[in-house]
Amino acid sequence: MSETPKPSEEYVVIRHRRGYRLRRTLILLGFTVVAAIAGYMAGMAQGGFRFSSAEETTDILVHEMEGLREQYHSARQRLVNLERGRAIDEQALRDARNAIVELETKISELNADLTFYRNIMAPTEVSKGLQVDSFTLSPTRGEGRYSFKMVLTQVGNNNRYVSGLVAVNVIGRVDGEKQVIALRDLSEDIDDLGVKFKFRYFQDIEGSLSLPEEFEPLEIQVVAQAGGRKAAQAESTFDWEQLTGN
Repeated sequence: MSETPKPSEEYVVIRHRRGYRLRRTLILLGFTVVAAIAGYMAGMAQGGFRFSSAEETTDILVHEMEGLREQYHSARQRLVNLERGRAIDEQALRDARNAIVELETKISELNADLTFYRNIMAPTEVSKGLQVDSFTLSPTRGEGRYSFKMVLTQVGNNNRYVSGLVAVNVIGRVDGEKQVIALRDLSEDIDDLGVKFKFRYFQDIEGSLSLPEEFEPLEIQVVAQAGGRKAAQAESTFDWEQLTGN
């Protein structure tokens, strides 16, 4: 004749079963996140970080985004289920939330890339032709040292390559007096007043710059001049405080 389990033994069995279900749910969640990220990285590796065809890039980004959204909604549902559990482990909850944040970040990056390519292929009437799309600055080691990246685009009519020179000036003050310094005087990566470019859809230009002492930067002026049959000029000015967040 079997003995009736004591209350303490029943509690151990129930807790063991709950722990088993929790571990199984977390393993499934882990596989989901890994699969989503692996799919995204595989898609980027297959197409290249920068694609030769904007049309193909748009299709790839749409496909990758749909897959990530499905994985995101699945992970969100699993997170809700975990939060409803009585004996949920705090570390498991943190891991699940981190997975959700990572998926949201990937979706946001894909949205930005998709918007970029769509603007190139389907622009408004007032934004066609050569454009200075963006200019970014990031502080590096050393006082007054920054890495920069500017993106030039050809919007709308992309049948032919556009080529020319782009010049960058840093506008600021020294002892209250306005001063304009060409990028070549601030960067070891630039030798001439203008940087050559040639592209069909877009081109990235990267490098680093170092500000002189006592120089207070205010703005960055970018002027791109295309020659030949597609002669055009694009100019943009960027506020230094907005670029650096200071």
